[in-house]
Amino acid sequence: MNTSNNTVLITGGSAGIGFEIAQQLSAQGNQVIITGRNPERLKTAAAQLKNTTAIVSDVTSEDDVNQLVAQLNEQFPALNIVINNAGAASSPYRFLPGANAYEKASAEMQTNYLSVLRLNEKLLPLLSEQPYAAIVNVSSIVSFAPSINIPGYSVSKAALHAYSRVLRLTLKDTPVRVFELMPPLVNTEFSKEIGGEKGIPPAQVAAGLIEGLQNDLYEIHVGDTAGIYQLYLSSPENALQALNASI
Repeated sequence: MNTSNNTVLITGGSAGIGFEIAQQLSAQGNQVIITGRNPERLKTAAAQLKNTTAIVSDVTSEDDVNQLVAQLNEQFPALNIVINNAGAASSPYRFLPGANAYEKASAEMQTNYLSVLRLNEKLLPLLSEQPYAAIVNVSSIVSFAPSINIPGYSVSKAALHAYSRVLRLTLKDTPVRVFELMPPLVNTEFSKEIGGEKGIPPAQVAAGLIEGLQNDLYEIHVGDTAGIYQLYLSSPENALQALNASI
């Protein structure tokens, strides 16, 4: 897929992986739109980027999503790439009594899976009008091997992985291609509570995405995800144990 001269929407684009993706894609001559909930952080991010528009929008709010879709249709009719990067993770917890797991997992599932499904569904008519288009869902290494300390997040990303596979098959005869970016632990503010300082830089994830798009690699395994995936293919149990070995 061509990674220049596109119109690209990146949810959660003001920091971390999303910001790095926006930075690299905007530098390659793409028109970029970033969204997020924090107006000041969005404004600061957009000021550091080329060819970038910031729109305050919460992916979990139906009203915000409807307004965003209407604005995109009106102002960015050439939109052809959607990168679903916005995500949520509760502080580390386990599926044990007193963890308030239902509420935490519900919020994670809403942001990491259901909100992605809703936005994609609402943008598919516009994407389908383009000569070529792409949806990128940002999942995680825990799609293959869930983490005991971030179980709700792991389950929500596993759901996103399954959804991505089904959507890819569903849209195979349309102009819309479905990619899945699967990072390992990444050194961002988002992952600080789970040892993010040990993770890879977000710029490496962004570079991996661009390379995967250029090579039409529909599942993009960045860093340690590639090794866990190979281990998962031979033994899901060994992959599970390996990912949780240091916990």
